Amino acid sequence: MTSSPDRLTYLKLAAVTMIWGATFVAGRYLAANVEPLLAATLRFVLASAALLGFMALARVRLARPSARQLVQLAMLGFCGIFFYNLCFFYGLHYINASRASLIVALNPAVIGLGSWWLFKERLGTARCLGIALCLGGAGAVIISRNPQVLQGAANAWLGDLLIFGCVLGWGAYSLFSRSLNQSLGPLQTVTWSILLGTAMLTVTTLVGGKLTLKALSAIHLPQMLSLLYLGVFGSALAYIAWYDGIRRIGATRAGVFIALNPLTAVICGAMLLDEHLSAPMLVGGAVILLGIHLCNKPLAQPKPLGI
Repeated sequence: MTSSPDRLTYLKLAAVTMIWGATFVAGRYLAANVEPLLAATLRFVLASAALLGFMALARVRLARPSARQLVQLAMLGFCGIFFYNLCFFYGLHYINASRASLIVALNPAVIGLGSWWLFKERLGTARCLGIALCLGGAGAVIISRNPQVLQGAANAWLGDLLIFGCVLGWGAYSLFSRSLNQSLGPLQTVTWSILLGTAMLTVTTLVGGKLTLKALSAIHLPQMLSLLYLGVFGSALAYIAWYDGIRRIGATRAGVFIALNPLTAVICGAMLLDEHLSAPMLVGGAVILLGIHLCNKPLAQPKPLGI
């Protein structure tokens, strides 16, 4: 039987994937008018402000990490905020969003293999099958949404490589938070990593000449609302829930919930943008749910030797 705390964790992670699925819709309002690197910087500036504001209201002081912890937090900020966003936004210059989301769907497999290799976490047959079903279901949803997803331009390989960099960056962000999650807690870990990653993005945007008064004045109310959603919900709140889920059930079991992202994206597209929702998408969604169920089943205990 699944314990009540685990059920609450599953609900939190499912909510996170719904939030992240809807970020694709919010991002469409930004794509036409806001330069990608500037959008990423503003998103995390707002996320930083939301996190610090929440801590001030809750009267939670920002922890003072040790030198070792600060280096670890900077690495998380680099991998999960700075490197991820650079790979993502520049990768989309070469391939479309559907093809990118197909590559990002590799996240559960990368996180599972990383947990097994780095931390000797047992996978088991059911868990491996669950990860495979999540990958297959996500692929079915994405390809059903855009049958031309596998057709690429001449430089598509560069876009594929950059988006796979997103997968590696997010895998590192998920896996290497382990000790910090236990010592500092999810709120402090997320806040520090986002603050440091935001500083890296801001410096890069300033050096690249993208952060100007002219560019900021071109942002109107619809774009600002999208940025607020991306920063407050898609970054600050979702990242805290994500790290809390990892702390409670481990990176592999939490990682498979990422496979729900394309499903929630197409559902949000159908509800908010009148996009078509087809039967293969629903079948793919059912396969994803089955994969998540298998991956979160308790592992069978090895049989003792003897009579």
